[in-house]
Amino acid sequence: MSPWQQAARLQTGPAHSNRAVTLATSSKPARGDMAEEAARPVRAKRVFINGLDSYVARNLGQYLSTCLAGASLEEVGEGGEEEENLSAQEEEAASKSKQGLFQIVGTLSNPLGKKLGFPVETYAISNRDDLLNHLLESDVIVYNITEDPSQLEEASWAASALHTEIENFESQKLFILISTVMTWARSKPLDPDDPEIPFTEDDYRRRKCHLNFKDHINVEKLVIKMGKSNKGKFSTYVIAAGLPYGAEEGILHTFFKEAWLGETPALPVFGDGQNILPLIHIRDLASVVQNIVDHRPRTHYLLATDESALTLEEVVKSISTHLGPGKVQKVSREAAFLNKELTQTEIDHLLVNLRMEAVFLKENFNINWVSQSGLVENVEAVVKEFKESRGLLPIRICILGPPAVGKTTVSKLLCQHYKLHHIHIKDVITEAIDNLERLLKSPPEEEEEAEEGPESWQELLDSVKENMEQNGGRLDDSYVIRFMKERLKSMPCQNQGYVLDGYPKTYEQAKELFSAEDGEEEEEESRSKAPRFDKTITPDYVISLDASDEFLKNRVINLPESVVAGTHYSQERFVRALAMFRELNTEDETVLNYFDEAEIHPLHIDVSKDEDPLYRDVLKQIRKAVGEPRNYGLTSEEQAEMEFREAEQSLSQEARKKAELERREAEEEAERVARWEEWNSRLEEVKNQERELLEAQSVPLRNYLMKNVMPTLIQGLNECCKARPDDPVDFLAEYLFKNNPQLE
Repeated sequence: MSPWQQAARLQTGPAHSNRAVTLATSSKPARGDMAEEAARPVRAKRVFINGLDSYVARNLGQYLSTCLAGASLEEVGEGGEEEENLSAQEEEAASKSKQGLFQIVGTLSNPLGKKLGFPVETYAISNRDDLLNHLLESDVIVYNITEDPSQLEEASWAASALHTEIENFESQKLFILISTVMTWARSKPLDPDDPEIPFTEDDYRRRKCHLNFKDHINVEKLVIKMGKSNKGKFSTYVIAAGLPYGAEEGILHTFFKEAWLGETPALPVFGDGQNILPLIHIRDLASVVQNIVDHRPRTHYLLATDESALTLEEVVKSISTHLGPGKVQKVSREAAFLNKELTQTEIDHLLVNLRMEAVFLKENFNINWVSQSGLVENVEAVVKEFKESRGLLPIRICILGPPAVGKTTVSKLLCQHYKLHHIHIKDVITEAIDNLERLLKSPPEEEEEAEEGPESWQELLDSVKENMEQNGGRLDDSYVIRFMKERLKSMPCQNQGYVLDGYPKTYEQAKELFSAEDGEEEEEESRSKAPRFDKTITPDYVISLDASDEFLKNRVINLPESVVAGTHYSQERFVRALAMFRELNTEDETVLNYFDEAEIHPLHIDVSKDEDPLYRDVLKQIRKAVGEPRNYGLTSEEQAEMEFREAEQSLSQEARKKAELERREAEEEAERVARWEEWNSRLEEVKNQERELLEAQSVPLRNYLMKNVMPTLIQGLNECCKARPDDPVDFLAEYLFKNNPQLE
């Protein structure tokens, strides 16, 4: 059950939900009046919240959407045996009272962002008139000015605009401004001789703001002023909220993120770290708003902080211990400005030094505290909530299979894709020995309360080395399993997850490695015959890569000599290792059987069907089974590098395409010119041949004409010249006809 569902259950459970809507009056309805009460329609309170997609507003709206109006007026846990015997009429009244849940509406900072599930309506405001209409439709208006400075001016306008419309109100409206304790940052101590005396709500007129928060204190004063003229119709409240944390985290998110990523040896503490941070869990802040709506207290300026008085160093140390490397490092205050993740507003909050006590909250409100004692006392629950809210859940994968099947290649590719830690037995042993030697050379300065010390480290190191000498460089399972467990329980593996490469190899190794500690999960064991295992280190996905012996032998034979040298891929060692693997996996109790018994059913993949050396098809099947990565994704630097690489690839690909196009065009042009030249040469040759043919064919005709026609024609022309007839052509034709030699 999620924290929000738990809160809803507390507020709407059967112990008091049938009465929640009538609690505004001090009298409890009699049992005989329950039917009439159930039949009466319940008007839901409409709550407007600005910027619903911001951290504070989103968590506030999500919480209020699960709460009944008036539920905080009743003590949690009241009722006893009387309410265990609800009649059918009372149960019906309880279901009717669900109509009294707060209805959340509001604006969005980014209308195109991820859709929220809890608001009844969200608005994209184009002008102030539309916004005012939506405010007038609401019973409660909540403005959060702790995150976006641009909302300061809008909050001032909203309070003033509503104040001018008081006479048109159909019912009383509440305006709640969520401000920040930074409006108290420069307040002088109440007693110079005793600076540890905390500020309370009664001191709010003496507050002096941080220089960067002058606009915030002006908005606070305006909101208080607007609520004084007609409190019966328009009441205003200001909440000076401590630094909010919880869920996906607010101002402290930078520390949570850096700790979870585990990329630094220590979390930074800015300055001496002794400044007191007023803090409040985000859901406790939401509960304060709920109580204001229900109680409508006479005090209109309230502090909202938990009971802790934690220093910055204590907060960061707690986060580091339970989520990160476990160490902190003090750096200068100026170093905070070099952190790209921190904004100016966040830096101002982290460097504030204020002791505050929310007296009014403790004495008058009925808050279902999530973290009343503070972050350090509840850090484990807060860390769990942080991981779940951001989806930062570990992915634990185990890759098994025969030698040379590609376990290490696939493991490394999965680690690269999911940003996981590669766990290989050889690397784990080497790192464990190196770590022992390093601890002996330079013991940690702060010796925590631990069972182990230099003597035990030296004893363990000596026994490990002696065992390896006796076994020809190999290490007994007892040591391997110990080192493996330590690695799997390390914070990086607990945060991001791991890919376990080729281990465990047997049923017994798996049983020893993943078994739960003594006393853990005894109830589970009694209910189920499945083996007890430690869920924090046991893989969620088991991938069994397989291939035929012939395929594996051919793969090893074709490996380059440089790859084979110094590995178990030499012919004799590989054949022996393959035979041993087959022998171990033909018994009844195999490592795959262990996972089957633990209800972690292995995914079997035949790698011989994927001829790609990068195992694209194998990886596709695994990614389909595992799903999307569960991390922060790419950093800004990685994103920029990836975009730069993609741009380079795009440019080079474009250049290659252009060069290829130019090459093809040149080839086509050359081919076209060659064809044209060839056509011209052939045409010339044809002409020559035709000319020669004509000349050859003209020789007989010429000879015939010279012998038989020309003499007669010359004589006819001579006679024509002598006679000079009127029609020379007719004369010549007649002459040739009469003197044709063939007719003689």
